[in-house]
Amino acid sequence: MVAKLAAVLVASFAVLLSLAAPLLAGDPDMLQDFCVADYKSLQGPLRVNGFPCKREENVTADDFFFPGLGKPADVYSGNPMGSAVTATTVEKLPGLNTLGVSMARVDYAPWGGVNPPHAHPRATEILFVAEGLLEVGFVTAATNKLFTRTVPKGGVFVFPRGLVHYERSVGEKAAVAISAFNSQLPGTQTVADSLFGASPAVATDVMVRAFQTDGGVVENIKSKFQHK
Repeated sequence: MVAKLAAVLVASFAVLLSLAAPLLAGDPDMLQDFCVADYKSLQGPLRVNGFPCKREENVTADDFFFPGLGKPADVYSGNPMGSAVTATTVEKLPGLNTLGVSMARVDYAPWGGVNPPHAHPRATEILFVAEGLLEVGFVTAATNKLFTRTVPKGGVFVFPRGLVHYERSVGEKAAVAISAFNSQLPGTQTVADSLFGASPAVATDVMVRAFQTDGGVVENIKSKFQHK
């Protein structure tokens, strides 16, 4: 009888785990209608999965509004990549707090504007091309296989969570893309910035071995990135 009960408990626990697994793919589910971020009540740098909530009587419609995606960003002046990202995360739109979604606008210069290889550690990205023509691609973690294709105006492409990906303008006109994420703060880790712009700097000999090159090349590339 005890053995049978134990088997039932183990089976039940396995079922619960299988049901819970999909929830691990994004931000935790909220337990209220909304939790507008209260930036003023932060008492220190420690923050776990979101901001404190505003008192409901202090919430206004403006807490759920952000006007920033309608204006093109400058992709020319002092911009070596020829692209610019305007993010709409919980840090700019307090009403996103606990909702598990965010957006971004990316502007690209024509013929070569690049959003360089990067990854979002906390979100899957779905990208909609609003203007222009983009070449997009991502690299798998297991086999380093590149999936790439051209996406025209009106097309949609998905970048799986955490995988390194990029976009490049390949049309005669400037391109615009709108991205959506299943996280209020997806995070962005750009490959080149992370390795060559780290502070303190990643040891040159580590980089020499990783990239199979010499120290002079590594130091030259490091000099092009501003250390924070």
